[in-house]
Amino acid sequence: MNEFTRRGFLGSAAAVGGATVVTTAVPGAGTAEAAVPEAAEGGACGARTGLVQVDRTDRRYQDLVSRGFNGRFRGKPDAVYVVHTADQVVDAVNRALDAGQRIAVRSGGHCFEGFVDDPAVRAVIDMSEMRQVFYDSAKRAFAVEPGATLGEAYRTLYLDWGVTIPAGVCPQVGVGGHVLGGGYGPLSRRDGVVADHLYAVEVVVVDASGRARKVVATSAAGDPNRELWWAHTGGGGGNFGIVTRYWFRTPGATGNDPSGLLPKAPKSTLRHIVTWEWSALTEKAFTRIIDNHGAWHQRNSAADTPYASLHSVFYLNSKAAGQILLDIQIDGGLDGAEGLLNDFVAAINEGTGVEPAVQRSTEPWLRATLANKFDTGGFDRTKSKGAYLRKPWTAAQAATLYRYLSADTQVWGEVSLYSYGAKVNSVPETATATAQRDSIIKVWMSATWMDPTQDDANLAWIREIYRDVFATTGGVPVPDDRTEGTFINYPDIDLADPAWNTSGVPWHTLYYKGNYPRLQKVKARWDPKNVFRHALSVRLPD
Repeated sequence: MNEFTRRGFLGSAAAVGGATVVTTAVPGAGTAEAAVPEAAEGGACGARTGLVQVDRTDRRYQDLVSRGFNGRFRGKPDAVYVVHTADQVVDAVNRALDAGQRIAVRSGGHCFEGFVDDPAVRAVIDMSEMRQVFYDSAKRAFAVEPGATLGEAYRTLYLDWGVTIPAGVCPQVGVGGHVLGGGYGPLSRRDGVVADHLYAVEVVVVDASGRARKVVATSAAGDPNRELWWAHTGGGGGNFGIVTRYWFRTPGATGNDPSGLLPKAPKSTLRHIVTWEWSALTEKAFTRIIDNHGAWHQRNSAADTPYASLHSVFYLNSKAAGQILLDIQIDGGLDGAEGLLNDFVAAINEGTGVEPAVQRSTEPWLRATLANKFDTGGFDRTKSKGAYLRKPWTAAQAATLYRYLSADTQVWGEVSLYSYGAKVNSVPETATATAQRDSIIKVWMSATWMDPTQDDANLAWIREIYRDVFATTGGVPVPDDRTEGTFINYPDIDLADPAWNTSGVPWHTLYYKGNYPRLQKVKARWDPKNVFRHALSVRLPD
């Protein structure tokens, strides 16, 4: 999700008081919780701001309730709690529970569905002020609070230690929900998903008595809370509690030197942006490009591929956008990087008879990474869907894509194809809650518009193209030999609607495959009263 995804159709491709410290007993946590640094509650600058409770009469209210990315949804909770510490989260949750308010959590605000802005939600816990990033020597891991943006995390990790995490391209996305869904980005083919580097979480949970408390869970084999850690490696947000801190360390990393505990960031980013004008694309040329793209990924998605650091997003924009666009980047410090990119572009365009335009650039890695900001330009109404491809598109699927994308319509739709696999697929599907470990391409479909009167037309377009592309499996990407379900950070309530999912395969299998029953057991232990819930949340077992 970057500027080309969100603004591709708009022409961007061309281019109050001190905090009270509360000591909370955590049965079974052992010594793990004691390792939370004291500085976390105040930091070098002293005590943080106290818990802020904002109601509908407060001038700050509108800013806080309109932070969501999708303009189709606007909530009206009774209260928004702006929190600064884990203890304040405990306090806010208990206040909301005492008031009988249904709770939702917001960090970056980039959820595609209306889970936070659900009319049933009466209290929002706003994490945006919890944004510390620091090295925790007691845990030998990097602590990141959920309100930090990816850009803030990248900047601190890189400038202070030269390391990074393989997270998303958009620096404005909040760490909180991104990590919970597993998280992926331009370095995932080289380094795996973000969840593969998650060592521990601090979570505010609500026990069977209905009271909130803090718990720390780690990946350590002997940790009695380990299953709670596991559920946060791709189990999705709004399910088990509220994460107040993540700790990252690559599995197997040794020593006490922070610079050796996470992947090194590239020195530079070498980038090619390749565009084909719709006016030059016949169905034959379009189909050839799609076939070439799929075949290349089928050949080059093993963990040891020399293309492991290559990341591409193919924006198959609808004809109304004027062009389709392939955005490719690779580690500029890699020997032969330019040649690898040139060979990739040639392979995608081979046999098409169409000459694309190619823009080339090289920038220092951090500058290039932080530059991927987006602005919706007012086009903030959207609907999204996703899929994982284990094999390339079939001829029938490619023809369906062409039929919808080339149609003379004012719908600005998009099918984005993300390079995937490689290191991601070297991890067993049960090792983390991120179950999709055998795919070569990740798919994100969307429609984006501005005018509420166009809701029906745009929703119909995105629902119908998705249904027809996956027509042979009931309108959804059923886990089978060709597809592997979809991504929980691309939430889509249609998957739980039998009108759009006629496969007979439940929505939770599409997101979690065989990991869902295990997630339900975690839910039963850590959220037995189902305090944290939404339309696609993990359900308590029957």
